[in-house]
This record gives sequence, structure tokens and C-alpha cells, in this order.
Amino acid sequence: MSSTAKGSVTVTLDESGKSAKLPLIQGSIGPDVFDIRKLYGELGVFTFDPGYGGTAACESAITYIDGDQGVLLYRGYPIEQLAEKSNFLEVSYLLLNGELPTKEQLAKFDRGVTLHTMVHEQLRRFFDGFRRDAHPMAILCGVVGALSAFYHDSLDINDEQQREIAAFRLIAKVPTIAAWAYKYSIGQPFMYPRNDLSYAENFLYMLNAVPAEEWKPNPILSRAMDRILVLHADHEQNASTSTVRLAGSTGANPFACIAAGIAALWGPAHGGANEAVLKMLAEIGSVENIPAFIEKVKDKNSGVKLMGFGHRVYKNFDPRAKIMQATCHEVLKELGIKDEPLLDLAMELERIALSDDYFVSRKLYPNVDFYSGIILKAMGIPTHMFTVLFAVARTVGWVSQWKEMIEDPAQRIGRPRQIYTGAAARDFVDVDKR
Repeated sequence: MSSTAKGSVTVTLDESGKSAKLPLIQGSIGPDVFDIRKLYGELGVFTFDPGYGGTAACESAITYIDGDQGVLLYRGYPIEQLAEKSNFLEVSYLLLNGELPTKEQLAKFDRGVTLHTMVHEQLRRFFDGFRRDAHPMAILCGVVGALSAFYHDSLDINDEQQREIAAFRLIAKVPTIAAWAYKYSIGQPFMYPRNDLSYAENFLYMLNAVPAEEWKPNPILSRAMDRILVLHADHEQNASTSTVRLAGSTGANPFACIAAGIAALWGPAHGGANEAVLKMLAEIGSVENIPAFIEKVKDKNSGVKLMGFGHRVYKNFDPRAKIMQATCHEVLKELGIKDEPLLDLAMELERIALSDDYFVSRKLYPNVDFYSGIILKAMGIPTHMFTVLFAVARTVGWVSQWKEMIEDPAQRIGRPRQIYTGAAARDFVDVDKR
């Protein structure tokens, strides 16, 4: 479904008297937008929008967010329904193709992903080039970017079949690379993927299994991991997705574009937010210190922030957080965790913040990062792996957005403009005269 014209507004520059008509266009849902593409050509001015918070850079039919109402839709389906009734590979098919698969389509897609979970054996050597204490995100970014050196038969972005095979390879191989990055960092042998396990089970197996012992999947933990993957699969035009689209607009191969997205995701303000939650809890130290910490948060001059609460887009409760909250308690119950100080601290901080008018009035509700960090901590996954798991989930969203962009006939190379504030033109002065 494409956008439709809804009218126009005339903009006039007082100083020159020039005027231009800006078309008003409408998507299927969401606010109307003004088309400003001809603004510079007709009036000689740009718009100024740091962070692009008020600018639509593309048309997309993949994900819709209503931050005021706390709504997240994948291809029109509420995230709550998908998290409860679907699974990650079915959601992946939906994001990539626009519709939920039939039973036959899902089986074929599942098989297509499963057959590509192995990586080229020579890629193992890449890991040896990293220091043992290298951050897994550094390894993930480097190795994913290197995939283009091994899979030459899926680099032609104008070939539909090559785009499809590249999508399969990325969705299938990123979990393997991510798990190996973790194993490398702790000095354990790599575990090769198993075709008899589900996507989430296979990822947990590669993370946690060792050759010396039999590994059996835990249905509760596997479902929790699958749900985390579903909830993080896509989230509209965020920083990393925009990075993938910007890189892709140049015609770069899909592996390079996803590596660019991984690099953008690494930032603590984006994919590193759940890691920041655990660091915050460690700094608070104990339940007794929460009141003093809350007072610092309320003090604008303290510089102390409450991580895992509030969201750039959601001005209401993050719909993903509600699902994660229930999943969090399921995992803690399954693991029998009752006296883990950090988790007790998190639950008490949640209770206090949700009952404090300062946070409630400002709509600073717990977001998905708050609960996902607690779940991953409970499952024994170290904090430096949190963003890596985020990348595993978001890969399908990045690939879907990249695919949509490549197939859009109106797609152009990304080229943001600027307000120049440097020196005006001036003549060079010889060094002995300065």
C-alpha cells in the first residue's frame, strides 16, 4: 500500500515573496506528512531537523508505531498477538514477505533457514585474529562484514533470487557467528548448529552447550528467547535501521549493510540500553540504596539517569515491556531464582518507580530493555552479550527494510543536508605570515 495525496499547503518566504506548494500525503495509518522534496528547488531553503525526529525519510509497509498509544504493529499485526501466538521464524517470514505464511510456506522457509546455519569453515580463522578479551560486538561486526568475501553468489542486489539467498544466509548465520563470538571470548570450543532444534533452541545450544556433556533444551527458556527475538525483530526507522538503509542506498552488498547496522546498534543509547540497565543496578548496589538513587534521578543537576525507563518513541507503556514483564516472571520462576540480589533490586526499583508520581506523570514506564536485561541475566548470559542478542533478533528487520528499499523504484542514495556554521570563504596565508 502506497501513500496517497490529501491536499497541499502553500508556503511563502516573506523576504523574497517566493512561494511553493507542499503536497500533503497520507499513509494507511499515522500522521499526515508534507512532501518537501521540491522545497529547495522552488524556494532555495532546506528544513532543519536534528535527529530526523520530524522527518519521514522513506515509505515503508513493514512496521508501525504509535508512541502515544503504545502500539507496535508488524505488517499490521499487533506485537502482543505475535508474541503470544507466533514464533520468530514465522514473524521473520511475515516481515520479509508482507503476509503470514501458509503451513507449506512456513515449512519451506524454516527449512531454507536451517540449511544455511553453517558458516564457511575458513571463517573460523577470523576469530583467531581477535584478542581473547575482544567485545563480541566487535567480532560480530567484523565477521558479518566479511561474509561478502565468501558468498559471491548473493551479492547482486538487482537479482531477486540473490536477494532471497542473502536474506536466508544472514538470518541463519548471524546466530552462529554471535554464539561463536561468545564461545571465543570465554575460551570454549565452538558448537556447530543442529538442524533438529528450533531457531531459538539452536541459538541457546550454540551459546551454552559443551562437547563433554549432553545438552537438552528447556521449553520455558527457549520460549523466552524466542519471544525476545520476536519483540526485537524490527522497530521502524531507528538509528541502526536507518543506517542499514543509508548504506544500502549506495548499492552496497547486503552483508556490508547489515554490518553497518550492527555497528550502529552497538551504541549504549540504542542496542546497549539493556546492558546499561544492569550496570545501573550494579551501581545502586542494594535495595536500601534505591531511595537515595531515586532522589538523584529527580535532581536535574545530578546527571544521574534511570536506565530502562521511558522511550524515545513511546510516550506511554512500551507494549513490548508488558510482554517481557510476564516472560521475566516465568523465567525467574522456572529457574527458581528467589534470592538473586541484582534481580531483587530490579523488581523493587520497578515497584517504586511505578508507584512514584514523578515517574508516572512523566510516563517513564519500564521499557523492553529493563526486562530483557533481567531475563538474560537470569539465564546466565553475560551483559557484554546483550547487544549481540539484540543484533541476532534485529537482523531480520534490517534485511526486510533493506529488501524493501532495494525494491522501491523511488529509492535514491541518501544525502542529508546541513546548516554550515564554519568560516566563510577566505584566502590561504603562508605559514611564515600567520
